[in-house]
Amino acid sequence: MTGEKNLQTLLASIHPVLREGEYVYVLWPHGKPLAAGIEAAVREAEGLTVVLPRDEADRLGLAYDFVAAWITLQVHSELEAVGLTAAVGKALTDAHISCNVLAGFHHDHLLVPVADAARAVEVLAELQAESRNQPRPELLLRNETEADRAAVLALTAEAFAISPATGLPAEGEPVEVEVLRQLFECDEYLPEFSIVAVLDGEVVGHVISTRGWVDGHELLGLGPIGVTPRLQRHGIGSALMNETISRANAAGESGIALLGSTEYYPRFGFVPATSLGVRPPEEVWADNFQLLPLAVWPGGVHGTFRYAGPLARM
Repeated sequence: MTGEKNLQTLLASIHPVLREGEYVYVLWPHGKPLAAGIEAAVREAEGLTVVLPRDEADRLGLAYDFVAAWITLQVHSELEAVGLTAAVGKALTDAHISCNVLAGFHHDHLLVPVADAARAVEVLAELQAESRNQPRPELLLRNETEADRAAVLALTAEAFAISPATGLPAEGEPVEVEVLRQLFECDEYLPEFSIVAVLDGEVVGHVISTRGWVDGHELLGLGPIGVTPRLQRHGIGSALMNETISRANAAGESGIALLGSTEYYPRFGFVPATSLGVRPPEEVWADNFQLLPLAVWPGGVHGTFRYAGPLARM
């Protein structure tokens, strides 16, 4: 059977399929007979590298570091085809997903970090759709409703499973989930500033801003903001931030305060709050407490920022 060589046709037909199980690379012991479970092998000057199921490697007591998910591109590509690996690699690189490629006679196979498997399949499906000149699903930004709350809390639990403060896995339910529950019910809740991002009918992101104050002057306190992990670094968080800022300006709000990354939020215009005379609720937050002065920022606002009750107790 002759394989396909045309790059556009290849990309439009890649049809990524995720195999079951987890796979590892191991250095096969010299002189040991090959086991039946080996999926691929490469001989190098330093020895024989094999790919096999993780369970099999554990059974044999073989050491490994990288645990991968296995994705097969179902398109039958010609070995002489030019550009397929580069296009697939670029799409995954742009999504910050590492990839190891195995070329078979009929198909190409990708081994990606197991934690990125779902996201990698989605990136490849989007690449396929683009090559077919099919439009990407449109991201819808709208007000959160009570019917959205179960989905919002679930994605928040996923988004904060690794604590942004410590970089470590959260023990039990992330604290942000309970804070969000309370924000939905508190007096400072502002319905027009609780925004969901919806893709193909699924709630994939959420941001909330609630009423805050500095010495009696009303501001917005933003947070938490969350995006479902498989879609992070895909522009959804930025879309939620830009929508919040646009709504805040339209509503005549004077500023937005938040506690967050000094690498991420300055791109939206946030500056250290202390540079505008606004102190954080806790002095230890000073380095990461930021403020965005909006179109009607009055100047001369000085004092300590006070969050909505649930955030103030966090």
